[in-house]
Amino acid sequence: MGAVSRRCSWSNIEGVQSSNQMKPAVYILASRKNGALYVGVTAELKRRVWEHKEGIGSAFTRKYSIHTLVYFEAHPTMESAISREKQLKKWKRAWKIALIESTNPEWNDLWVEL
Repeated sequence: MGAVSRRCSWSNIEGVQSSNQMKPAVYILASRKNGALYVGVTAELKRRVWEHKEGIGSAFTRKYSIHTLVYFEAHPTMESAISREKQLKKWKRAWKIALIESTNPEWNDLWVEL
């Protein structure tokens, strides 16, 4: 699965209320299926993924074209989300891939579901 070819605009997500908006979340982005991975944490998942897609998310995701949302977890607090992010970052690559494929075997871009 490659990156989404259609660029998102901020107007597409402004004013949209979602259970994921303004809730702490851990997420994994990929450049493509089995490609480069990025693990992150945020308080606003929609906004943060949009930033990655627009190339303003991080230098690493911009450099390696990592902007396909393939996995995310909502958390009750930012502290628990940060703890989980740190845990996932220590995982072996194979474990991260297994986690992604446990809920998203086709590596679809979950951005469209937010």
